[in-house]
Amino acid sequence: MPKTIPERIAALDWPGIAAELDARGSAKTGPILTAKECDALSALYAAEAPFRSRVVMARHGFGSGEYKYFAAPLPEPVVALRESLYPPLAEVANRWQAEAYPKRLVEYLKRCHAAGQKRPTPLLLKYETGDYNCLHQDLYGELAFPLQATILLSAPEEFTGGAFVLTEQRPRMQSRAEVVTLQQGEAVIFAVNQRPVQGKRGPYRVTMRHGVSRLTGGQRFTLGVIFHDAK
Repeated sequence: MPKTIPERIAALDWPGIAAELDARGSAKTGPILTAKECDALSALYAAEAPFRSRVVMARHGFGSGEYKYFAAPLPEPVVALRESLYPPLAEVANRWQAEAYPKRLVEYLKRCHAAGQKRPTPLLLKYETGDYNCLHQDLYGELAFPLQATILLSAPEEFTGGAFVLTEQRPRMQSRAEVVTLQQGEAVIFAVNQRPVQGKRGPYRVTMRHGVSRLTGGQRFTLGVIFHDAK
């Protein structure tokens, strides 16, 4: 594995990832964080200083478990992930939405801030036995970058259950579900809201949602990397 996070992300099979995203609306990266980096990020959850807010899911009907949004300035590994993943995903986003997403994250965040979306959205999620996350979309304002990433920080042997689940709602058809199994330090990249699909009569859009099935044992930490900021 290359030494730095940007080097690891640059070395990924981006044509293959783009093809997976076009075909299914999601793609796995292979490990992009080391076990040591994963453990260090998970350990941050016990502190207060790195975060701007804590959400207990059951209070809002989101599921069971909790998560914390990072405050600015973001931890260095989160900055590296966000800035390095964005450029190749902006190419996919421009093709999906025929929009002029800028090549660099800093330029896109300027748009978010001008629209009043100034709060950082990367977050740590913690699940204990019995916890789960309802199907949802991470939309925080008028602007929403169409792709995001979730990275598994816990080793798979540290928990049971707790599968990452994606659903796709196709027009006039039943929903389709997919379960994504990750290694420690591996990301799944997926559509935030909708993705284009080529049909017999031309392109149309399907709605995507994601969640986590009930944990039957252990503890599970994940890092969410969202590229648009929140109001």
